[in-house]
Amino acid sequence: MMNPDGGDGDRLEAAGAGSSSAQQGHPTMEWRFAQVFGERAAGEDVQEVDIISAIEFDKSGDHLATGDRGGRVVLFERTDARDNASRREMERQDAPITRHPEFRYKSEFQSHEPEFDYLKSLEIEEKINKIRWCQTANNSLSLLSTNDKTIKYWKVQEKKVKQVSVMNLDSRSVGTGTSSSASTSSSRGLLPNGGCSDKSSFLNSDILFPPGGYPSLRLPVVASQDVNLVARCRRVYAHAHDYHINSISTNSDGETYISADDLRINLWNLEINNQSFNIVDVKPPNMEDLTEVITCAEFHPTHCNTLAYSSSKGSIRLIDLRQSALCDNHSKIFEEHEAPGSRSFFTEIIASISDIKFSRDGRYILSRDYMTLKLWDLNMDSGPVSTFQVHEHLRPKLCDLYENDSIFDKFECCLSGDGLHVATGSYGSDHFGGKQKPHEASDCKPNKAHTHTNLSGPWCAESASS
Repeated sequence: MMNPDGGDGDRLEAAGAGSSSAQQGHPTMEWRFAQVFGERAAGEDVQEVDIISAIEFDKSGDHLATGDRGGRVVLFERTDARDNASRREMERQDAPITRHPEFRYKSEFQSHEPEFDYLKSLEIEEKINKIRWCQTANNSLSLLSTNDKTIKYWKVQEKKVKQVSVMNLDSRSVGTGTSSSASTSSSRGLLPNGGCSDKSSFLNSDILFPPGGYPSLRLPVVASQDVNLVARCRRVYAHAHDYHINSISTNSDGETYISADDLRINLWNLEINNQSFNIVDVKPPNMEDLTEVITCAEFHPTHCNTLAYSSSKGSIRLIDLRQSALCDNHSKIFEEHEAPGSRSFFTEIIASISDIKFSRDGRYILSRDYMTLKLWDLNMDSGPVSTFQVHEHLRPKLCDLYENDSIFDKFECCLSGDGLHVATGSYGSDHFGGKQKPHEASDCKPNKAHTHTNLSGPWCAESASS
């Protein structure tokens, strides 16, 4: 995982820094173990509900959210002190900052519960598929989390627990007045709104004020004892997708977001949960004519009217929301044309794009299919400006991978905050990283690194690099 706040990498289990291949005169990228959460005892089995299924940094890099198959969301916060003055001084002296960020557990909450769709006789598991951070306000954290069918908008903020630490009257100076007041007032008939049937005698006989009043009379004092983090579900966005939700993306305007399934992309307002607008619909009149599905959708990081979505045929479509309410026509399409004679039975399967990410400046799109990681320039739709070979060593084994369904595994990708590094996942404990130079993306070189990981199966690190 790459932290968006900074150029080098950082992941939940490992952190790295460095640059491209030593053959070009650059030091080799090195990945070093930095921090791990959730270590288990020797011989202890990993529970299914504890396996991480989604992970996301916020834009500042100060907070990290993870979701698991049990429907829980766990928040971490950065703890290493950021001395801005000393940092500026080190930058002025060109001193390298080698300290890696440190995170600690902040809070957790149950985001989703298992459900059952009685109309379709379908069980909906609680596994968190995606997490996206929203803009913060009033020192609170806001994020979206989704399972296969339901999206929830959460707000996490600090609540101070207050208690009365000092009472009203000192019993030594009250004398008999208060006690007589308590005893006699309970025996009198009370009227609605706290009234009393005999006000004159009550005021004259029950409360005795000495000359000058009570010197020890003081108001109760309320003191804050503890600070608790409270997660509150502000909105639930349900019943808008017939198929499983594969992606959500927040807009740069801070007010809207999109959710996508295999055939449709819906546009939501964060404050309205009972209505969404269908902006992309690829469902044909006859389902037998269906040739491709939507695999991922992402908003542009700065242009609120632009978004991109990928398909199972290996194409990326850029659409402009200003053109029409239903964006059937794309403004640009990015796809790599097949070399003559290279088509095989597996060509279309391995070309399916599982994830796309915009670079922070919105100039590039990073895409991940089964075999490769591709970098696209929005100003050049003739083909990718760079291709990283990730699973080329598995090409002779595609038949075996097809038989055990591994060829349909999905991998994610990310870019670093400075846009110079890209990363994706692989099988086992491998992940791949590469470095690009601005405006020289064709010189990108893949760099394979081995890291410690607690995740089983195919996976990669996620980044909020918008």
